[in-house]
Amino acid sequence: MSDSTEAATTASSAKPRPPGPRLSARDLLNVAVFAVIFLVANWAIAMLGIISPVVWLMVTPLQIVVGAIPFMLFLTRVRRLGAVSLFGVVIALFYLLAGNSPLSSAVIAALGVVADLICQAGKYRSKWASIWAYTAFGMGFFTPFIPLFIDREAYFATSTWESMGADYVEAADKLLTTPLLSGLAVAIAIFGFAGGLIGSATLRKHFARAGLA
Repeated sequence: MSDSTEAATTASSAKPRPPGPRLSARDLLNVAVFAVIFLVANWAIAMLGIISPVVWLMVTPLQIVVGAIPFMLFLTRVRRLGAVSLFGVVIALFYLLAGNSPLSSAVIAALGVVADLICQAGKYRSKWASIWAYTAFGMGFFTPFIPLFIDREAYFATSTWESMGADYVEAADKLLTTPLLSGLAVAIAIFGFAGGLIGSATLRKHFARAGLA
């Protein structure tokens, strides 16, 4: 082998390879860290809903907007298909353990896959793909209400609702009508999109300057 050929071979082997198809240890760490941040932020806000069903509904938009910031920052750290899906599974499992129905949790996991595919379509670099990905994932905030359309009586008979007290359950039953829930679904989609915009702007204004995004 000539010196020139050997040098060319060495240079070629030294070129950095693109990321592989499998999730790396760093990807898994990012999923864990940002899932915890997302859950803690939203759980803290959700606790305000103990006051009354009306307050519960009122803090939902705040949860969506606040949740957008860690989610959008998370998207700047992942470049492989599967990371966002795994993020959705982690969130779904947490809420399943916290009392969400299996159906509601399954929908959250499915929305994670949808968000992942949207990000992939934007090659994990597109600002608008990230915003639409969060809009889709943000619909997970509607999942606690899905069982109301299937078996309303069984929904309010769960141990989670029983622990809230009879007065709270009665007030929620009167409040959560089908027209209100339909309007809530639309509002959640709107706030999800707005949250994506706010999260993206926050990344540019603060995290990008600090070198974190």
